[in-house]
This record gives sequence, structure tokens and C-alpha cells, in this order.
Amino acid sequence: MISTNDLRPGVTVEIDGEVYMVVDFQHVKPGKGAAFVRTRIKNIKTGQVFERNFRAGEKLNRAIVERKTMQYLYQTDDTYYFMDTQTFEQIPLNKDQLGDAVKYLKENLEVMVMFYEGVPIGIELPTFVELTVVDTEPGFKGDTATGGSKPATLETGAVVQVPLFINKGDVIRVDTRTGEYLSRV
Repeated sequence: MISTNDLRPGVTVEIDGEVYMVVDFQHVKPGKGAAFVRTRIKNIKTGQVFERNFRAGEKLNRAIVERKTMQYLYQTDDTYYFMDTQTFEQIPLNKDQLGDAVKYLKENLEVMVMFYEGVPIGIELPTFVELTVVDTEPGFKGDTATGGSKPATLETGAVVQVPLFINKGDVIRVDTRTGEYLSRV
């Protein structure tokens, strides 16, 4: 059991038989009434994020989620294959289990695969990934870093907003949490 006062981002809890990860939390003490904890939680299986309030001090079941470092190998249709870097065992995960993470998966990328009760339920991407721009409008002389942005399609199919000086073939660093451009590599 875990108290709602101990919730932090990344903590996993079990609510109504489903596993959720805390994305964000805030302790609220209104001027009138009892204190409560406002949380944003993500359903690990579906990837759906929503807000939920808990009374301060309320007890929740802690979900023990095991994390293993695995390497992304390849994709067939809507199935993605990962290999345990220790035992070389391969496991398949479908597109629904991965959610938005598929936008940043490229071959040989090491990720953390989450297991709940021995069953793979999803992945955690590294915070930053380096991807190649495969399509964007060409830059022109005089374009600056602060002059605006344009959409760029990356090698994985993700579309991010980049500065005007980024060209096709450039390798850029992207934040997987927000999907934002960080820098050119």
C-alpha cells in the first residue's frame, strides 16, 4: 500500500484492477474543506492520460512493475519486436501497447520494457533520441534560429517543428516526452 501523500511522477499504482503511472501530481489545500491530491495518471495498457483527485492520506495499492533494458529490433505490421540484452530472448508488443512511443522507435534503440506480473505492458523511451530529417522545406539564406519554425518529417515518421535552418538529411535531437526539437547533432 502507498499513501497518496507519497505519490511522485513515475510511481505505479493499481486502481480498479488496472495499472496506472503517475505523470504529474499536486497537493491542494483549499481554504475550506479537506486537502486532496490532484493527479494526472496514465493507463499503462491503453496510454490514456486523465486527471483524478484523491483524498489526502488515502491508501492505494502499489503496482510492482519490473523494468528490463531491451533493444528494439524490427516491426511487422502492428507488432514490434524487442530483445533482452542479457538473455537474447525476443518479445513482441503490439502498437496499442506502445502508444505514441512508436513515433520515436528506430532499430537498435535501447528502451526499458515494463512487465507487470510477468507480462510485458509497455515501454519507457530514453528521454532524448537522435533522428534524421527525411523531409522538410529547404532553408534559405538569412534563416535564423529564432526566425520561426517549419514542420519536418523524421525517419520514424514523426513530424516535429524545427527551426528554419534545419535541412533534409540533418540529424536532430528530440525530447520524447514532449515531441519537441532540442538541437541539431
